[in-house]
Amino acid sequence: MPDDTHATQQILTSGPPPKDADAAIILLHGRGGTATSILSLYSKMQLANIAALAPQAADNSWYPQSFLAPIEANQPKLDSALRRIDTLVADLLARGVTSDRIAILGFSQGACLTSEYTARHPRRYGAIMPLTGGLVGPPGTPRRYTGSLEGTPVFMGTSDPDAHVPFERVQETADVLEKLGGVGGMRARRRSTNACSDDSQPANHGSRSPSFAVTAFRSKGMGSLVCAGRTTVSGASSRSRFKDVKRILARG
Repeated sequence: MPDDTHATQQILTSGPPPKDADAAIILLHGRGGTATSILSLYSKMQLANIAALAPQAADNSWYPQSFLAPIEANQPKLDSALRRIDTLVADLLARGVTSDRIAILGFSQGACLTSEYTARHPRRYGAIMPLTGGLVGPPGTPRRYTGSLEGTPVFMGTSDPDAHVPFERVQETADVLEKLGGVGGMRARRRSTNACSDDSQPANHGSRSPSFAVTAFRSKGMGSLVCAGRTTVSGASSRSRFKDVKRILARG
């Protein structure tokens, strides 16, 4: 029987029950973070009638090593984390929430899980939003994913440089998701500081609520979220920057 470290951890929710919502969003926190911290983004996005689900990682970490380490070095926790997402998606589908009304957003480690899960389990999602992260595995890892994202909007956010997430890996992830049929990809600005992470220490890269500013770009009819070098998400101007996410998720 596989080690399912994360299977018994709590899931925090906000908004209406999934069966009564227009759509649902799964929020995945980073290393050292919590379900509570990532769930704080839900209120900042001002998503009316959207159900939010935020699973908690065991010991506040989805896997032990860098996402650039050999995949085996992050087992069995990595597989447990991916199964946790799959269980949430399956439960939403069973409740009548179609996959095109399920969005997945992750920060740091959560962004890596968002990228890896959707590449391994491609379907038409409501949106895929990895913020400061990418596909797991060392450079040169074969990306033999099959299936189609069927036009799923992809929102990738990063800053360059980032102490823990190479710009090249984010670009590689955007390319892979595009080849799988994702629409939008990455629009990142090069900055001297990282506005997406909250701490310079690897163990705490996602330890607080991800605080970042975003700018909407149009690409193939969809928006992409990018870090714009500031460190807050509040007020009317920031809410307006989430308008593309809101539109995609709430269209029913």
